[in-house]
Parts: sequence; C-alpha cells; structure tokens
Amino acid sequence: MASDETLERTVREPRPSPIDVHVGTRVRLRRTLLGMSQEKLGEALGLTFQQVQKYERGVNSIGASRLFDLARVLDVPIGFFFDDMPDAVGGAMNGVRRAMGFADSQDAFEDDTLHRRETLELVRAYYRITDSSVRKRVFDLIKSLTPTD
Repeated sequence: MASDETLERTVREPRPSPIDVHVGTRVRLRRTLLGMSQEKLGEALGLTFQQVQKYERGVNSIGASRLFDLARVLDVPIGFFFDDMPDAVGGAMNGVRRAMGFADSQDAFEDDTLHRRETLELVRAYYRITDSSVRKRVFDLIKSLTPTD
C-alpha cells in the first residue's frame, strides 16, 4: 500500500528543471530584445504561441534540434541560452570553466537592469531608428549623459 507521501508525489505536477527555466528565460530575453512576439516566434518555428510560452517558462524542455532552430531564428549562438547560468543550476561546470581559465560568459547579463521592461523598450526603440547616423548620435548623446568612472 502506498504511503500518503508517495501518493502526493505522483499527484503533484513535477517542477520544471532549473536548467529548462534558465534556458526559457534566455529565450524570452532574446525574443523581447528583438521586439518579437511569442506568436511570431512560434510561426517561425512552426509552433503555437502556447508552446513558446511553455518553453519560456521552462515547463517543456527544449530538445537539441529545437534549440538549434531557436538559435537560428533569434540570431544567437546556442551557447547564449546557457550563459549566466547560476552555479546552483550549472553545477560544478562553472567552477571547472573558471579553474581552466575560461572567463564567465557575458557577465553583463547578470545585471537585473537588462531584464527590466524599460531597458528592453529602450533597446527596441533604439534599433527602430533606421538612419544609422541618427542612431549613432542618439548613442553618443546617451553616453555623454552618463557619469564617467
């Protein structure tokens, strides 16, 4: 006869893997930076937006071929999806990489300001400026307004 604890474990939905959650978060980050909707990403991959949502929340694991397709559509290397993985999620591999002299991947993405809606909207607006000389002047203006170290 099964114990109450065993029954509770079989009835509860399993929690998403922390790795799937991290990869999904990176998919959402890149999609948002590009100003792409879940529906548009789904169309490019032959999926529904609901399937994209499940990937982004980590509910569904992303297989190797789907990850390859995501990298192609989102125009990033496959490694992008694993960048900035916390030690608790990535296990000892992060420590092994550091011990072997490899730098931590994209340290800038660890800053939460890059994940804020305001930042994403600013980046999208900046890249919607079609005239490259105007875009360069906007960039120079923003740089001139920031304090120097």
